[in-house]
Amino acid sequence: MSARASTPTLAAFAAPGAIVFGLFFLLPVCAVLVGALADGGSAFGRLTADPVFWNGLRGTLVLGTVAPLFSLVVGFCVALTLSRLAPGLRTAALIAISLPLTFSGLIVAYGFILLLGRSGFVTLLLAELGFDPAVTGAFIFSPLGLGLAYSYYLVPRVVLIVLPAISNFDRNQLTAARSLGASGARALVDVMLPQIMPSLVAAFCLTSAVAVGAYGTALALVGTQVNILPLVLYSKVSETGTDLPAASAASLVLVAICALVVSIGEIVGRGRKARG
Repeated sequence: MSARASTPTLAAFAAPGAIVFGLFFLLPVCAVLVGALADGGSAFGRLTADPVFWNGLRGTLVLGTVAPLFSLVVGFCVALTLSRLAPGLRTAALIAISLPLTFSGLIVAYGFILLLGRSGFVTLLLAELGFDPAVTGAFIFSPLGLGLAYSYYLVPRVVLIVLPAISNFDRNQLTAARSLGASGARALVDVMLPQIMPSLVAAFCLTSAVAVGAYGTALALVGTQVNILPLVLYSKVSETGTDLPAASAASLVLVAICALVVSIGEIVGRGRKARG
């Protein structure tokens, strides 16, 4: 039976994390809060009275839900396939799948423009089949196109989170379910999914927080054509109309949404693990 570490030892191990948390989260958030209250708190009133803000909030919530859900489905299928590969081949595939995480949002946006834009490679190929480039090339600049671009770097995150849970799952349970008459899909839904649900919830919440706060890809791909909170924040600090207190207030809303999503994922994940 191992002895429990003393309180000073635990505090010493926790100190570096607490320092990083304070310097790189609490301190910046407090600075932004001070900026939002610089004009006596009226920035929050201006923000809530602005219909552009509410449209941006609605667009952010939709994008932050649909793109992660799509990425979760694709990532789960990819992780399920990778779990059946040999270890060496799986490692090589993971390296390739993780490459999008090394690219900045601007590179991802311009890559999709070169691929699916009005003069993109795929658009020109479809034009040879009779499709109108003006129509097919406009897709990537729409909200659906933005969600597809987000999924490019959300899917790898889902795979990296879900794959360990799937790899550690005892597949004999699926065999037993099949022997009792369950179909493959039924066994997957009733046996596997409930056991890996904490990982699925964690993957969804993480990718949702990333999608809510993503900025570079949206700005380079759609500019201000799609109304989401990061672009509303950009409009508050652009040269055409600077409103730093309102921008700080919008930043706090973004932080609150991301913190809420991550907290919900942590609570749901811990609750399921405790019941398990």
